[in-house]
Amino acid sequence: MAAAKINTDMLIWARERSGIAAPEFAHKCGVSEEILNGWESGQRPMTFNQAIRYAEKAHIPFGYLFLSQPPVDNLPIPDLRTIDGQSCHKPSTELLDVIKLMLLRQEWYKEYLKLQLAGPNPIVGRFSAKDGVMAIVQNMRAELGVGEHPDRGKWEDYYRDLVNKIEALGILVMRQSNLGHYTRPLRVEEFRGFAIADDYAPIIFVNHADVLGARLFTLIHELCHIWIGQSGISDGSTKTQREDEILCNAVAAEFLVPTDEFKSLWNRELDSWQTNLPPLETHFHVSTWTLVRRALTLNLITQDEYHRYIAARQAAYKHKESSSGPTYYQTKKAQISNLFSRAVVNEALNGQLLLREASQLLGGIKPSKIVNFAKELGV
Repeated sequence: MAAAKINTDMLIWARERSGIAAPEFAHKCGVSEEILNGWESGQRPMTFNQAIRYAEKAHIPFGYLFLSQPPVDNLPIPDLRTIDGQSCHKPSTELLDVIKLMLLRQEWYKEYLKLQLAGPNPIVGRFSAKDGVMAIVQNMRAELGVGEHPDRGKWEDYYRDLVNKIEALGILVMRQSNLGHYTRPLRVEEFRGFAIADDYAPIIFVNHADVLGARLFTLIHELCHIWIGQSGISDGSTKTQREDEILCNAVAAEFLVPTDEFKSLWNRELDSWQTNLPPLETHFHVSTWTLVRRALTLNLITQDEYHRYIAARQAAYKHKESSSGPTYYQTKKAQISNLFSRAVVNEALNGQLLLREASQLLGGIKPSKIVNFAKELGV
């Protein structure tokens, strides 16, 4: 079989960009590390099939292997993340790909709304970063129909209820923990969520690889970004020096756990500050993660106490044994905005959208299975 005339420098770039070490990458390609090293050094030729498999495992288009130099991976939305006050660099392929997928969905849904003669969303950019925390929180509560101390039920139910209320305002909420497979996880260390502001089709994305309790905070943080009309990737850092991120953190904290009420219930006399958490969790119906975050912002605990607690919770979450999970279609329904899913499925079933295009928009649901997904959605 003819050898592929590829640029071996592109092989090394593609593998390193994927973040996969050479031994594991060789295993994914079904060859020894020695053969992989031979390909990358140019001492061993590759067949076209081997090159296609290599590109597939590196998550790049096959044609990239023939380029003279690597393309520049620029984030298509602003990067609001910081480490010690400095901007982050070198986004992972997973982050880049999930943003591209969300932008594809946004563009489609925007055109769909315009064909339905829908007008711009009045929520997007209603406030600015200079309007202050309380003004934004009060307006959010009014629009969502959420009181200062709502009847929340369990905090997991409150999270789902808020997602539904946010979508009722025409804001798409997307939630995933990986890019379709556990081998492509979305790393919490890289980002917790992002917002894409748009006059017609604003999107909130929550990284569901994060601990359960942190997702609620991220949801409201990103909602604040929509409220001030700002797109961007967030990591939820408590040490951020960015004015906009400080504002969105403060809005999320005040929305979920009002300052005055929280302070009145916090007992400084306890032997361990953590003893406060169970009764506060019962009272506010939010996760202990959110409560500890609130205690930090009100200077009731130190940064060290906060980070030790969160690190312990994250470690416990990662080692928790998973029980029998939801079905494939239930998972897709939970991941993809209900507003968006229903629009795509309806257009596909009515013949206004090709099934293969619907499959791409819905994250790879097979065209022949879209009818099954429609049933899950109740369409």
